[in-house]
Amino acid sequence: MKLVFMGSDEIACPSLRQLAGRSDFNLVGIVSQPDRPQGRNKKSAPCALKALAEELGLPVFAPERIGSAEAVSQIQSMRPELIVVVAYGQYIPESILSIPTRGAINLHPSLLPAYRGASPIQQAVAHGETETGVTILYVSKEMDAGDMLLQEATPIGEEENAVDLGKRLAASGALLLVKAIDQLRLGTACAVPQDSASATVVHKLSKEDGRIQWTSSAREINHRIRGFQPWPVCYLELGKDTGRWLRVYRARVEAAPGEPGRVLSTSGEGPLVGTGDGSLRLLEVQPEGKKRMSGSALVCGRQVTEGMMLN
Repeated sequence: MKLVFMGSDEIACPSLRQLAGRSDFNLVGIVSQPDRPQGRNKKSAPCALKALAEELGLPVFAPERIGSAEAVSQIQSMRPELIVVVAYGQYIPESILSIPTRGAINLHPSLLPAYRGASPIQQAVAHGETETGVTILYVSKEMDAGDMLLQEATPIGEEENAVDLGKRLAASGALLLVKAIDQLRLGTACAVPQDSASATVVHKLSKEDGRIQWTSSAREINHRIRGFQPWPVCYLELGKDTGRWLRVYRARVEAAPGEPGRVLSTSGEGPLVGTGDGSLRLLEVQPEGKKRMSGSALVCGRQVTEGMMLN
């Protein structure tokens, strides 16, 4: 089967490795994103998927706009039977979707129709879900609304963050994707429509989503700390209007009551902060411009003191 693979993010890499390792799949083209400025020095570099494709010696096409006449012509020349999409990052127009004879399928890291949209992994953790999964579906005009081919659930660990969960879903999703393509090739695939009435949609995250609201419960804040990684990462201000920011990577819910945002104690593994319900022990943090450190190291540096108000 002649395949065109479209992707950009790290989550797409295990799928590309799986497909590249199959002799009965013919990867006639990889479509990714152009090189972008990255890191502190803003040096132009390829995205994770493009770098992997080049490492594997696969032909890569990286148009600025996938709907351009050049992009349509290039993909038409590849004559794919199936387009496979994993975290590509651009809206794919009908002019592209109509090219392959068997259509286009997508790997989405949620149990659709829940968590359609741009941040399904982060939001599932941030909302305190105990289960999520991966879905293989047909690409449709409406985002993540196509008929489903396969779906597989997995529990979310109590302390698992979105980064670790994303790695697990990328690996399991790659295997499920290969299974779906095999079924399409053999003519045994069965597509099931989604129940759009029960669909939920999540937006692309912004930096402001990471701002800690201390009036929320300790459990809710901790879900967001685990979920909003690697972006935007939950953060707080060390005092009102100080401009001193602190990122929080790991915390623990405790029962002690206290005023929301007030540092209740600085003993033990890190500062204990009051919330709208219970308290939160800050275990791993990163002051602005410094490396990540333990909560106890933050206290030793006297950047946080007992009775201090965090914003």
